[in-house]
Amino acid sequence: MTIAPFTRQSRPDRSVLRLAGEGVLAFLNNLLTAELLHLPEGHGAYGALLSPQGKILHDVFVSHRAGIVFIDCAAVQAAALMQKLMLYRLRAKIEIQQPENLAVAVSPAADLPGLCYADPRLPELGYRAVIEKASVGEGQGYESQCYHYGIADSVADIGSGILFVHEANLDQLNGVHFSKGCYVGQEIVSRMQHRGTARSRILPVTIDGVAAAGGAVESGGTRLGQMLSSNHGQGLALLRLDKLAEVTEPLLTGSVGLHVQKPLWAKYEFMLPEIAQ
Repeated sequence: MTIAPFTRQSRPDRSVLRLAGEGVLAFLNNLLTAELLHLPEGHGAYGALLSPQGKILHDVFVSHRAGIVFIDCAAVQAAALMQKLMLYRLRAKIEIQQPENLAVAVSPAADLPGLCYADPRLPELGYRAVIEKASVGEGQGYESQCYHYGIADSVADIGSGILFVHEANLDQLNGVHFSKGCYVGQEIVSRMQHRGTARSRILPVTIDGVAAAGGAVESGGTRLGQMLSSNHGQGLALLRLDKLAEVTEPLLTGSVGLHVQKPLWAKYEFMLPEIAQ
């Protein structure tokens, strides 16, 4: 299946936090799954702030320039993330703000104003940037690009306090550094990586109609997981890999047929029967 390229566009569903002060990258490195101590200026990192139980609270992008660090996060989660960071800050001399004049934009090319960097998840996702608000207009196609490549949305698919990093594929999309020092939730992440205990993962699907978010995905009466977000026949579903491997009947959500795609970036092995494709 081919996918039309997306166009340069602002992302009003994202917000920017601005951090300044002493040792900001070290502070965030001790909290997030990404390795930030050696992040070059003008580059971006992808990672997450986890709960002590290893669940994703916020998945974010981090970049920096001239001693200022920027966090690109879901707009509806920005206040909660800022509150968490201020709680962990303790007595550190770090200033955390949510500037009203900053926004996020994406583009298939490195043609964005502001602090522009290659999306650290996949080359096919192009570039992201922290920009001055209103300096980039509306565009199209980015949502379809994400569905096509099986990239979960922070709010519609991942949520907060629901999924482990392996379930949301952060381990596959450069969102976890497995040899860095301690961070919140690291013990759980390391255990799942070592034991290979990620039974469920978010996978891209095509849909023979309209699917309701949160609806059960079933095959022959056996529940395999649930639908997440979808649009125009494309979507994402959280599916049990072991049960998916055993299906002998078509996949349905409600009365609508589903077809699972194996992501091009997947480094893990799983059986995808032809009837599920």
